[in-house]
Amino acid sequence: MSLDVSPALLEQAERGEVDEAAFVDCVRTSLPYAWEMISSLVAQLKVDGGEFADNQTPPPDEQARGQLLRALASDAIRGALQRHFGVRLAFQNCHRVAVFPLDPSSDERLARFTSIRGQLLNQSPQLRDC
Repeated sequence: MSLDVSPALLEQAERGEVDEAAFVDCVRTSLPYAWEMISSLVAQLKVDGGEFADNQTPPPDEQARGQLLRALASDAIRGALQRHFGVRLAFQNCHRVAVFPLDPSSDERLARFTSIRGQLLNQSPQLRDC
């Protein structure tokens, strides 16, 4: 199970009315490593500026890696995080998370990061098992 869903949030979903802020809080508490990674990248982007901010350090363990995979592979979670933080998220190789501003000026850099070429250039023997 990827999220620790409270009975109240589950009840909301069963009724068809889900508060996105409550869902985001559920993600924050269920996937703390992924939340901290994305939060810190958003802060880095705001402080440093630039086209994007990314992480290139592999997670410390498989549990942390799994949190990143769950957060970024789920359209619902990823979309909620993007709306919450006001960024676009990109992901490579089970750990390279990047945040891009919503500003259209970063579209070209995002396209390069998420391209087939970008994926191939971000390969290494150390990442084969992720």
